[in-house]
Amino acid sequence: MRFEARLLLARAAGLSVEQLVARGGEAAPAPVVATLRALTARRVGREPMAYILGEREFWGRPFKVSPAVLVPRPDSETVIEAALSLMPDRTRPWRMLDLGVGSGCLLLTLLCECPAATAVGLDISDAALAVARSNAEALGVADRTRLVLGDWRIPGWEQALDGPFDLVVSNPPYIEASAIDGLMPEVGRFEPREALDGGPDGLGAYHRIAAAAHALIVPKGHLVVEAGEGQAPEISRIFGESGLIVGAPWKDLAGIDRVVVAQQ
Repeated sequence: MRFEARLLLARAAGLSVEQLVARGGEAAPAPVVATLRALTARRVGREPMAYILGEREFWGRPFKVSPAVLVPRPDSETVIEAALSLMPDRTRPWRMLDLGVGSGCLLLTLLCECPAATAVGLDISDAALAVARSNAEALGVADRTRLVLGDWRIPGWEQALDGPFDLVVSNPPYIEASAIDGLMPEVGRFEPREALDGGPDGLGAYHRIAAAAHALIVPKGHLVVEAGEGQAPEISRIFGESGLIVGAPWKDLAGIDRVVVAQQ
């Protein structure tokens, strides 16, 4: 809580945390106090810190966020680890696709790590694409990024993406619809429902991705997806039954099978 309080005070004062510490003995002006109270009230209401501050660090880089996108999480960095392990030559002109691009934290990180790569990001939300576009510009990769509005629930959605790709990544909705209202308030009340709701069993998006995989991935290309706790075996089965070659899941820092990797 002290850490969050320091971040909120720094934001209210328009200072970096380092500047705030250096000026810690000074009295806060009345406008700063008023702003701090407003920010604190939002946090007391369980609004995520990332939305209050407007950004979140991911893979060592700052990403702008808004309530239109999921808050980037350390668990999702496992997707980056797995993807980069499949692309040992980062100088190659890889073609990559992110399904459900959100803030762009996955796709844009991969573009930063692979300077000759190009990428397409798909999302159902115009507002989410605006956040991803802003992050692409801030990170200097906008010229290698194409962002597409689309809905994978509509037949033929994959045809607008100009595939196939060397790598497809995704952190799709994977929460069971009936469980969303029981999530911690920071998630269930504030994060975009369309980015959480994976249908009755949480696996709807994986079925749609598997059905389109052969059109989206080049021969020997890879699919790397994030999974909810306990879902990796069923996702692996779905991908295997679609004809993909499924590897061992990747564990996150908590030891949970977090990422499923498959090859065309």
